[in-house]
Amino acid sequence: MSLLTILSPSTPSTPRTSGTPDAPGAPETTVPAQAAANPVRSVIPQVLGADLEVPVRGGRLVPYANLDYAASAPCLVPVGEAVAAALPAYSSVHRGAGYASQLTTSRYEQARHTVRAFVGGRTDDAVVFTRNTTDATNLLARCLPPGTTVVAFDTEHHASLLPWPDAVRLAPPAFPGEAVRAADDALSGIDGPKLLVVTAASNVTGELWPIAALAHIAHRHGARILVDAAQLVPHRRLNLTALDLDYVAFSGHKLYAPFGAGALVGRADWLARAEPYLRGGGASKSVAAAGGSTEWSDDPEQRHEAGTPNVLGAIALAAACDALSATGWTPLVREEERLLARLRAGLASIDGVRELSLWGPDHPRVGIVSFTVAGRRAREVAEALSSGYGIGVRDGRFCAHPFVGHLLDAAGGCADGSAGAVRASIGVGTTEEHVDRLVAALRDLATSP
Repeated sequence: MSLLTILSPSTPSTPRTSGTPDAPGAPETTVPAQAAANPVRSVIPQVLGADLEVPVRGGRLVPYANLDYAASAPCLVPVGEAVAAALPAYSSVHRGAGYASQLTTSRYEQARHTVRAFVGGRTDDAVVFTRNTTDATNLLARCLPPGTTVVAFDTEHHASLLPWPDAVRLAPPAFPGEAVRAADDALSGIDGPKLLVVTAASNVTGELWPIAALAHIAHRHGARILVDAAQLVPHRRLNLTALDLDYVAFSGHKLYAPFGAGALVGRADWLARAEPYLRGGGASKSVAAAGGSTEWSDDPEQRHEAGTPNVLGAIALAAACDALSATGWTPLVREEERLLARLRAGLASIDGVRELSLWGPDHPRVGIVSFTVAGRRAREVAEALSSGYGIGVRDGRFCAHPFVGHLLDAAGGCADGSAGAVRASIGVGTTEEHVDRLVAALRDLATSP
């Protein structure tokens, strides 16, 4: 029996994942009317704010069509419930002897186990809670052995480019096999410790990267691999062990847990030998008086989580992992692929709308689409969609300036370095009506003077 069960026998726990991709037992929630016409939606967890109404021109209120999941996803109902359940006994973690502190500590450490299981981590993998993917990547950058060479593609999010200013940068590959060959060539010419950094799913195009093949290449050259999984884990199951990945980083706010927590999951040795990411309480085993030395914790998780951690964020992140695992990936993926196909077909039917893609329209992808509208700037399109139709999208270069510049050049020129694109991204709260409203609105904008 776990400490959490002993300490809170009358408190319903957040449903635990069984470790399988299709575990039953999703939390019961109120099913909206749209689920009656689509049975798949009845098993998908609901999001808070699904009934939000927003003002549009003329003073009307319309239901909000949130198509900006890739930036920050809304909170799942069971995530909000898990946080609300934890608040009455919220307290400090790890060193308190009181009931509330012991209970909160147990919940926090259980969250660590849940997150490790969610990404298929090895039993000895460290799970360090961070603020987000960017924080997780910067943490690992501080833990690299001396002399490590980092290799990254110019297609990466800035979070995977900027923490290592001396990285070997690889040009955008023309097809997946070229990405593997480029990594092979780059790593073969590097001596000493090396790290390959790659995204699992592009935050610009949604396209899936060949991370299994890239991990194999990295290990063949004695390198390790860090995978930015921020845009993958809300959409697909990830199994770190099966893919033989060394590290994965992701954010709770993209995983329906917008409470300021993320995670770095992976091999513990580099983390255990590095200087603490933050110096403070919890990271040390002993601190001497002036002139003495500090002995840091041997536990890599404690070592890099100095100070009072974001306990509620970790609980929320674990609750999101539980909710998605309990639902099962089959219905989640099927519904997303159905809506994504509807969206892409609608965009393709509009003259002047061009979808951006690195590897062509048939390459597998998650629910992210970036596009341009002929004759209109991206910000103009995004503002018109919001003010006239109650649709939320993203515009700009999506913290991936080199990649978006490359895609815009390939799509017909990008003389203005400030030019960008529009990005629509979908998630578990997206409906057919949201997709159809966006397509209709873009058709209006594309044909109006």
